Amino acid sequence: MAFDDVDFEGRTAFITGTSRGIGKAIALDLADRGVNVVSTGKTVDGREDLPGTIVETTEEIRERGGNSIWCQLDVRDDDSVRTAIDETVDAFGGIDFVVNNAGAIHIAGFEDTPPKRFDLLMDVNARGAYATTHAALPHLRESDRAHVVTFSPPMPARPAPGKVAYALSKYGMTFIAQSLAGELAADDIGVNALWPVAAIESEATRHFGMGTPEDWRTPQIMCDAVAELFSRDPTDCTGNAFYDEELLSEAGVDDFSSYAVVEGSDPGPMSARLFDPDYER
Repeated sequence: MAFDDVDFEGRTAFITGTSRGIGKAIALDLADRGVNVVSTGKTVDGREDLPGTIVETTEEIRERGGNSIWCQLDVRDDDSVRTAIDETVDAFGGIDFVVNNAGAIHIAGFEDTPPKRFDLLMDVNARGAYATTHAALPHLRESDRAHVVTFSPPMPARPAPGKVAYALSKYGMTFIAQSLAGELAADDIGVNALWPVAAIESEATRHFGMGTPEDWRTPQIMCDAVAELFSRDPTDCTGNAFYDEELLSEAGVDDFSSYAVVEGSDPGPMSARLFDPDYER
């Protein structure tokens, strides 16, 4: 199955967290497919120790011939979210896709996770996805192909000793997605969760020591999974919590070797086992 011919010409995507990593890759990929991309996040000015800004993502999209604006956004600030949504509608007339990618990561035990860190994880991950989708809802209702996706793992929740705060915040995103799917079905809005089986190469993957390059896949697997998800009828595809491999297998992909960072390697299910230690392909 090739995804090069998946086209979303004229659609508009509001994506949180596009400075780098999966968010930036999806922003570029959707723009290449004709989507008007709104690049959002907190990083406007570059840093030597952390490459990438939302401005650079928009500039790269434009250099490739795509349409994009950038909006500085803190998903913890409701006024910031509403302002970014308003700027999106002013620029492109509406919103078709919401990608809740912005995330905070803290993988540590209970004793090393003070309540303030717990609050940060919940505010950025679960509440951030809730607030962004809530602000976009009036405009999603106007679309005839509305999709919302949260990057979070399948339910039901499993106990997560050693990372309880992070796991709860990510499971919360999935709970929100699956709950909204039922509530917004009458509006023909598809709401789903998506999570990678293998670890995806990114600054976060490196920072948290999630294996070596032989254990990683490129962000393209998530780009293709999002393209497949958004190509589906939102009235038929909603309320799911997909693994990327599952979604792409349904689309006819039977060889995932092209997504390996190191050619010839076979990345294991590290990301899936972060939440489900017993996960098997």
